[in-house]
Amino acid sequence: MTNELSALEREIEETRQRLAHTIDQLTYRANPKTIVGREVASVKSHFVDVESGAPRTDNILKVAGGVVGALVLIAVIRRVTR
Repeated sequence: MTNELSALEREIEETRQRLAHTIDQLTYRANPKTIVGREVASVKSHFVDVESGAPRTDNILKVAGGVVGALVLIAVIRRVTR
């Protein structure tokens, strides 16, 4: 009986510790600064190679081409509507 009680108390304490650790992890992951840091790292990794630090020119050129294309489209639309 005493062994069962102490085993149950130990199990409850272990569960409590796991839950506390899980809550700490969730709090950290849901922190706005952590979220922003993850997103910044994600965007940086799209334009810069993480391992070598070299810029990924193919992705940079794609984005630059899209921006230039959007600007040209806006300019054409403005000329047509005038």
